[in-house]
Amino acid sequence: MRLRILAHRFAASMKTLESKPHYVVLDGLRGVAALVVVCFHIFEAFATSHLDQRINHGYLAVDFFFILSGFVVGYAYDDRWGRMGVWEFFRRRLVRLHPMVVMGAVIGAVMFYFQDFAPWNVSGVSIGALLVATLLSALLIPATPGTEIRGLAESFPLNGPSWSLMFEYIGNILYALFIRRLSTRWLSVLVFAAGAGLATFAIAGPLGDICIGYSLTGIEFTGGFLRLLFSFSAGLLMSRVFRPRARSRGAFWICSVVVIALLSVPRIGGAERLWMNGIYDTLCCVAAFPLLVWLGASAGETGRVTGRLCKFLGEISYPLYMVHYPFVLLYFAWVKNNDLTFGQSLPGAAAVVVGCVALAWLCLKFYDLPLRAKLSRKSR
Repeated sequence: MRLRILAHRFAASMKTLESKPHYVVLDGLRGVAALVVVCFHIFEAFATSHLDQRINHGYLAVDFFFILSGFVVGYAYDDRWGRMGVWEFFRRRLVRLHPMVVMGAVIGAVMFYFQDFAPWNVSGVSIGALLVATLLSALLIPATPGTEIRGLAESFPLNGPSWSLMFEYIGNILYALFIRRLSTRWLSVLVFAAGAGLATFAIAGPLGDICIGYSLTGIEFTGGFLRLLFSFSAGLLMSRVFRPRARSRGAFWICSVVVIALLSVPRIGGAERLWMNGIYDTLCCVAAFPLLVWLGASAGETGRVTGRLCKFLGEISYPLYMVHYPFVLLYFAWVKNNDLTFGQSLPGAAAVVVGCVALAWLCLKFYDLPLRAKLSRKSR
């Protein structure tokens, strides 16, 4: 009898999820932002500081991902809690996210000794230390400052972008245990308070930006948590109040251009007026990104070609985000060790982008999707 009840609940939940429309344009925009992140990291090899980084505001893609995640999680799960418990939610999110966390850690470990660059002293790291770091990264346990193997005080030295997945997990835990229980009014209060905190950090803080969160130091963790709390909660709020407005078949292309432009704007204000760049970061997070999500969700039918492109970009976006960084570090070491200009290293940069897109697709088709299907069947 209990098995029959569980089977009925699962079938009902699947039917509910399948009956909801899919936001194809949002999938495409997530893929566009992931590609910008890859290019942003490639240009780190030529930046003397974060002030002159090309594609300067690429770090804001993380905030865009957080608001998309909040919107999608709220849309998919807010009305299902009568048929789904907290542990079932956690199981679903682990199955969805964690296989690529493990893959990113393994790729980072395999590539580690090929990334030798004098300041990192990669060759001086023992196999035992690398294996421990791999296990920690695969379990999404951050390294403590001063003990991580690359010596940069990163939370995840083998695959840097995993820091945002750590915060994504924190957001999902907060949602399941606390935020989902808030009324829309109190959720609005939380979004306003978190937005005020984020704006204060960005404008009055010591950095003049929110390119922060990848370490466990006090200011890093605080900034990363503010980024997560505002954007994820804002996405949840939008999923509750969203009503589609004007529809445009060109929404994907318009929004894609805007996303690329916003993330590529040069540093504003320089070192003398940090607050100016903080205002820009704040406006992107509290105004531009929510508007883009709203427009993307409101988009009508896409053309056949655009629809396929959005589907492809959406499918590879998360695998691409999780596999690209070890190869960027390999490219970084190659550029630095040979004192190359961007023009001289352009074929290598192109190979990183194309190769990582191909690897992301291979991981999706032959690892991520099959493993998620198997884990879902076993857990049921």
